[in-house]
Amino acid sequence: MAVIGGGRSGEHDVSRRSAESVLAHLDPARYDPLPVLITRAGEWIFDTDAPVDVFEAVQRLRGVDVIFPTLHGPYGEDGTLQAVLELTGVPYVGNGVLASAAGMDKEFTKKLLAAEGLPVAAAVVLRPRDVVTLGPDGVPADAQLRGLGLPVFVKPARAGSSLGVSRVDRWDDLPDAVRLARRSDPKVLVEAAVAGREIDLAVLERPDGRLDVGPPLEIRVADDRPFFDFDAKYAGRGTVFDIPARLGEAVVAELSDLAARAFRALGCGGLARIDFFLADGVTPVVNEINTFPGFTAVSQYPRIWQVAGLDYPELLEVLVRTALRRHAGRAAVPIG
Repeated sequence: MAVIGGGRSGEHDVSRRSAESVLAHLDPARYDPLPVLITRAGEWIFDTDAPVDVFEAVQRLRGVDVIFPTLHGPYGEDGTLQAVLELTGVPYVGNGVLASAAGMDKEFTKKLLAAEGLPVAAAVVLRPRDVVTLGPDGVPADAQLRGLGLPVFVKPARAGSSLGVSRVDRWDDLPDAVRLARRSDPKVLVEAAVAGREIDLAVLERPDGRLDVGPPLEIRVADDRPFFDFDAKYAGRGTVFDIPARLGEAVVAELSDLAARAFRALGCGGLARIDFFLADGVTPVVNEINTFPGFTAVSQYPRIWQVAGLDYPELLEVLVRTALRRHAGRAAVPIG
């Protein structure tokens, strides 16, 4: 098995930690893992060998039984790496090209979810040449932006881990927030804030195609933080995860159903974490879909399954068996 970490995105270090955690928890009686690092420059390093380019990497990967990619963000979680892995013909864990690309791009995630009748927050997409102009009254000249009201969240459309995300409480701060987001992606999403609780659900595909949804996790951050930002995620400063979240049975059932529907709406495979807001504490709104969420032993996704009775090594085993079964099913489908 090849376990791939690193990558060219701003989440390089996070991805390396996910890969290290997977390598540490694989059953040594069942697997002989090969660590593969993608450098920030895009070179591939197999174990301790000299760096090679992607073309040589494809050839080498054809010699393994299964691939476990643990990359987050652009060039890893956005379908780019998945397209490379498709060229190898080797089974790989997790989502395919389309689901990865759609899940990374918040604009198209929203469109696909809305088309399936799932609730999403109102948003305006700012493309690379769109300029934010404030009128003499200090509010946006664009009627759609004004219509979102305040506060809003400004996000890179295709980035993860809350990189480049800002909460804007005054329209005067909007241009700076857009500039910050564009450091990560020229396409930006300005989204209406949803006041309510933050709830995450983990979806896991079993080898037989059945979807399991884990117990809901609620994120609580320190009062001095405006939202669950990068430092709160990875420095753990004042962040608490409640698993299971204190919710009524009907709300849990509704969230679980929406999570499974969101998974299917994007054509996901293997795993995904579906993040929600509970507006006013009761009404679910889908915030985003993570097609490869953080995967250290203390990350939300593995912790949810641990509470559900599936420890980290068992979770890895399910993901690998699902990848192998899905690959075998594709190979059995006749072409032409």
